[in-house]
Amino acid sequence: MIKEFKEFALKGNVVDLAIGVIIGAAFGKIVESLVGDIIMPMIGAIGSVDFSNYFIGLNSAVTSPVLADAKKQGAVLAYGNFLTIAVNFMIIAFVLFMVVKGINKLKRKEEAKPAEPAPPAQDVVLLGEIRDLLKQKA
Repeated sequence: MIKEFKEFALKGNVVDLAIGVIIGAAFGKIVESLVGDIIMPMIGAIGSVDFSNYFIGLNSAVTSPVLADAKKQGAVLAYGNFLTIAVNFMIIAFVLFMVVKGINKLKRKEEAKPAEPAPPAQDVVLLGEIRDLLKQKA
């Protein structure tokens, strides 16, 4: 019976993990779109720059100002793309931090609820009655 329960619980954990991975992948795409389509263009509008095309050519054959063409010409250090991915990471890390913080807060509320004291056991009640009767006789 216990072995069957453990196998069932393990299957439930695997399903939970699979759902978490799927939701995480979808959330990653949402954050990627948020950063690439909303945040970085606004930052770029302030300085009239496009971070996706920031790179350093690592050899003299790289002459193109566009990253895609420069990669075809030779090795490049695409630090603009790194900045975009770093912003993605910071957003995901912040959201996960807030989720964990909320879960911990809920757990603390559950632990903080005082439990009602358990009623005394039958034998303790009986012993208390015997003690009271002995006090009355004395």
